[in-house]
Amino acid sequence: MPRRSAGLVVFREAAHGPEVLLVHPGGPFWARRDEGAWSIPKGEVAEGEDALQAARREFEEETGAAAPGGPVFALAPCRQKGGKIVEAWAIAGELDPSTLRSNTFALEWPPRSGRHVQVPEVDRAAWFPLDEARRRILEGQRPLIDELEARLRPDRPR
Repeated sequence: MPRRSAGLVVFREAAHGPEVLLVHPGGPFWARRDEGAWSIPKGEVAEGEDALQAARREFEEETGAAAPGGPVFALAPCRQKGGKIVEAWAIAGELDPSTLRSNTFALEWPPRSGRHVQVPEVDRAAWFPLDEARRRILEGQRPLIDELEARLRPDRPR
């Protein structure tokens, strides 16, 4: 059975149109990667855990802020390159990226060195217009941006 992750696609309206909040993974592997490296705040769903509750928990763990309140709408699950299934919900909200306070985890670095360092799950967050978000987000999560745009701007030609 493929691993499952759950996350929130937090969006807001800006003067130029909708923006989405993305987070950049922490650690040395991702340090110099940008386009195609960002993600929605998400994480693994524990056995028997409600996926939406997992998405809210992961948002808080990765950003240090409570998940936005208010109505959510489910987006179609997507599959990342490694086979992981990502379930996501869109919700309007706000977050000041300068307040980001992510959980950390132990990582063996350099690989096979036996030395472990603490690194943040995410090292930064930012708001992106939808077109830029498509360039920044992991390829497997791009359908989430496409569906969000279709739901928010149904009259826009594709």
